[in-house]
Amino acid sequence: MSDTPTPPPAPHAGEPHRPGAAARLNWLRAGVLGANDGIVSTAGLVVGVAGATSARGPILTAGVAGLVAGAVSMALGEYVSVSSQRDSERATLAREATELAEDPEAELEELVGLYRAKGLTPTTARLVAEELTAHDVFAAHVDAELGIDPDELTNPLHAAISSAASFTIGALLPLLAIVLAPPSVRIPATFALVILALALTGSVSARLGGARSGRAVARLVIGGALAMAVTYAVGTALGTTVGL
Repeated sequence: MSDTPTPPPAPHAGEPHRPGAAARLNWLRAGVLGANDGIVSTAGLVVGVAGATSARGPILTAGVAGLVAGAVSMALGEYVSVSSQRDSERATLAREATELAEDPEAELEELVGLYRAKGLTPTTARLVAEELTAHDVFAAHVDAELGIDPDELTNPLHAAISSAASFTIGALLPLLAIVLAPPSVRIPATFALVILALALTGSVSARLGGARSGRAVARLVIGGALAMAVTYAVGTALGTTVGL
């Protein structure tokens, strides 16, 4: 009989199996959603201004202003949100460390109870809890009780930069389309590019989330089309009223 230990089973294809894989997937999904925001909000803005005036200067000015304002707003919002989440997680981790130091026996019993609740027998649950506690008591408890990896806390600055970058990339598409296209095809060219971009990001977002792409694409395309139609109508009506 061989003394060679049996290797752990390989993870199934498509499943995250490395530390941080799920977090990276969430970041990628958030980046796609940020790009969607940039596409739709900037497209609505520049198409609305184009409905009021055919002059390239006001359209470019409005588009750049919208891009910068949107990117800054996204970055600030993400920074505040992630900072609050990180502060909460750090406080929770500190509280858990204190509880482990003050009453390790009660914490061990709590860990046993958690594994029993997952379906393990009392004997197996205690064996698992004791072995994990002996290996790394803090890691065992924060994983089972809190679902937090102390080494994978989100960085607020990274989140802010990522959010601003994804919004900017998305916003550049309609902005460049409407500025570079000839005036005679400016609106339809921008409309077509935005619809294609939203269909692509919707498909990518659905794949990342493991959902069907049809509904996701339809929602984004219809929403983007409505946003541009409404802002164009408002811009046209306002341009006619004020004589732009």
